[in-house]
Amino acid sequence: MIYSVAVAFLTTLCFSKFTNAAPTRRGVSDPQVLNYALTLEHLESTFYQQGLAKFSASDFKNAGFPDWVRGRFQQISDHEATHVSFLSTALTTAGAEAVAPCEYNFPLTDVHSFVDSSIILEGVGTAAYTGGAQLIDNKGYLTVAASILAVEARHTAWLDAAVNRRNPWNTAFDTPLTPNQVYTLASGFIKSCPTGNARSLPTLTAFPSLTVADDAHPGSSTTLTFNAPASPPQLFAAFISGVGAPVFVPIESGSNKVEVPRDLIGVVYCVVTKDGKRVDDSTTVAGPAILNFGFDSRGQTV
Repeated sequence: MIYSVAVAFLTTLCFSKFTNAAPTRRGVSDPQVLNYALTLEHLESTFYQQGLAKFSASDFKNAGFPDWVRGRFQQISDHEATHVSFLSTALTTAGAEAVAPCEYNFPLTDVHSFVDSSIILEGVGTAAYTGGAQLIDNKGYLTVAASILAVEARHTAWLDAAVNRRNPWNTAFDTPLTPNQVYTLASGFIKSCPTGNARSLPTLTAFPSLTVADDAHPGSSTTLTFNAPASPPQLFAAFISGVGAPVFVPIESGSNKVEVPRDLIGVVYCVVTKDGKRVDDSTTVAGPAILNFGFDSRGQTV
């Protein structure tokens, strides 16, 4: 009862009406940004519902996980379902159309694939809320988004540390991703979406896919796989971590080999770009791809 009252109060306080439904100076309206967030929450919520329906407590135990792990996943699933319900209700209450869930294709072959995919989705969700914060004008909406961001970050830390026995954080700053970068990563799980969703969202574009060879590690030479443009200019791999400037490394023409910078740790996003000084939608050729350079308590990669 207390929980329901709190949700109703927040909905009324923050979303009583959209006074800024027109596109802002950033090119998107607050309802569009919230529907972008809702699109991700639909994906996450469906992922956990399908995974937990497919894998029982005994499946988790047989995969080597303690009994309490599946219970925590159920709590995460409940959180994501609440985010969906909250954002959907808030949007419709304020007179905006809420996007519907899409049809998804999750690679759930066993419990370990479920855990690995959850780590990817929670990390992308955290990066999406971090990057999307600058697109929100209304401070009430921003406060709610920040509250959800904190929970997504806690999910990510728990998955990395308690379940995967790796580092619970990356650097001192999390990495913000743009809507198109997030959509590129999320689109790998999406089969199709209702056609009506597009009118409630900012214009989203999925960039061509990028794959980094499994042998990639800091200080090594690795191979990038992507569809290179005909007669390409000099291309660069941009390694994005935290809020600092990306590290740009030239890609060898023909072999698509690149030297991975030595000082990278934790989750790093790699984008192929035509510009060796900036990464944005106009310079992106492919990606992002997700790299995860785990490190120990001394800060040494493992």
